[in-house]
Amino acid sequence: MADTTEHRASTPGADIPRRQATAWRNALFVIFFLSGIGLASWVSRVPAVRDALGASTLEMGALIFGLAAGSIVGLLASSHILARFGAKVTMVACLIGGPIGFLLAGIGATVGPSFLLIFAGLAVFGAGSGMCDVAMNVSGAANERVLGSTVMPLYHAAFSLGTVAGAGAGALAEGANVPIAVHTAVIAAVMIAAAIASARFVLHENVAHDTRDAQGNPTESTWRSRLAIWRDPRTILIGLIILGMAFAEGSANDWLALAMVDGHGVDNTTGALVFGVFVTAMTVGRIAGVPLLDRFGRVPVLRVSAVFAAVGLLLVIFGPAPAVAVVGVVLWGLGSALGFPVGMSAAADDPRTAGARVSAVATIGYCAFLVGPPAIGFLGEHFGLLNGLLVVLILVAVAGIVSGSAREPEKAPRAA
Repeated sequence: MADTTEHRASTPGADIPRRQATAWRNALFVIFFLSGIGLASWVSRVPAVRDALGASTLEMGALIFGLAAGSIVGLLASSHILARFGAKVTMVACLIGGPIGFLLAGIGATVGPSFLLIFAGLAVFGAGSGMCDVAMNVSGAANERVLGSTVMPLYHAAFSLGTVAGAGAGALAEGANVPIAVHTAVIAAVMIAAAIASARFVLHENVAHDTRDAQGNPTESTWRSRLAIWRDPRTILIGLIILGMAFAEGSANDWLALAMVDGHGVDNTTGALVFGVFVTAMTVGRIAGVPLLDRFGRVPVLRVSAVFAAVGLLLVIFGPAPAVAVVGVVLWGLGSALGFPVGMSAAADDPRTAGARVSAVATIGYCAFLVGPPAIGFLGEHFGLLNGLLVVLILVAVAGIVSGSAREPEKAPRAA
């Protein structure tokens, strides 16, 4: 018993000063924010890129595929890169390499323009974004363990705020006729400088746990053990939580405004405002969800979230009036807010497999962003856009059913 107590008392992370842990948290807020700025900056200039290329819808779809394919490659490679270099180095590398890819895409849209250069730049940007997504969630989960409180939803709220800032900057650049290459150069420079400045406060994720096994020997992660995480049923179940909630979030991003216009007869401006209501509700849900998670735990909050999202979707799909649908949008946004960040925290519960499991569940979740838009578009074409959203309702219900897989691990008692 004495040996066990001594082992617990020397657990890495136990003696990290609160100030240092808080600085780590604040640095991660910046990194999540930067990731949101990068993504939204690209989305905000897509119409200008299309005009510069004179591209068809099919050709623009091919460009978007380059971004998505790069993201998937980054996600699949992330666990191996993290095991080799750690989350801190990975994040810095991604927030340098990704923005450089973004800049190349901007140059390709301005000089020439060159479809191939844009495609290549977006693929690099996507790979950096996907890999950084896993790294910053692994680091965020480690920081949560050190702080002893829920922070992950706030990180994702910072990402959401970053998308708002990126979209706003993009709109200003578009209105001022700023060349795409100049816009992307400024955004890339800001991202790189801020990432380097913030990263010095980020600690290695292994400080939050003991890297030794029960016999006191160092544990090693191999590529076989990282791939084996896909055979763990908990990985798949957490992936289903993230899939359902990511589908709920992504479908609103892609289709909500149009569904309000076509399904409820509002004008385009109102449709855009209703989407703003959804984004606001999600941001509020992520901030307000922190004390709820600390008080009630993940599973009850996820189940209530799934109920909120399901009821909201039902009101949007079957509501008799636009006002009822707007109430549904608020519930939909609140219900979708916590699934992704809580799923990421659950995937990182075991620090020894955090990188591999977060990579796996993030890959499952990203399927929602790849498959969701065309699937709902296909269903909407044949059955109406509102009815097409029923597939989202089904996946949200599945996420609620399997939410027990996100249960917090039992905490070891503190040493005397």
